[in-house]
Amino acid sequence: MNGQIEQVIVYIVYTVASIGLTIWVANTLHKNGRVFLIEAFRGDEERADAVNHLLKVGFYLINIGFVLLFLKMGTRPEGFVGAIEYCATKLGFVTLVLGGMHFFNMYNFDKMRKKGRTPQVTPLAAAGK
Repeated sequence: MNGQIEQVIVYIVYTVASIGLTIWVANTLHKNGRVFLIEAFRGDEERADAVNHLLKVGFYLINIGFVLLFLKMGTRPEGFVGAIEYCATKLGFVTLVLGGMHFFNMYNFDKMRKKGRTPQVTPLAAAGK
């Protein structure tokens, strides 16, 4: 029974640390990504804020879902050293996934920003009317 309690504690530590890391990254992206979205939406702050909020919710859903599904993968930790290695390995992998999501978001923000900077050509203007 004692071994099961230790494993549960390790799982709780991993889950709380991973979700905490996810929240920190999401808040950082939300705060700093707003500037890119406002530019991408040509100064429309209301639309930029709405999209920014939706991106944050999606980020939470994907990453917290991954963290919880990833909990069961791998071997169960045994002993104190095994528990530390388990948490370090799992948190390291979660950090890499969060980093990948961050670069994916930055790539898309940059594309949106560049698209927002290009002049809009209406069909009438293109026809010279």
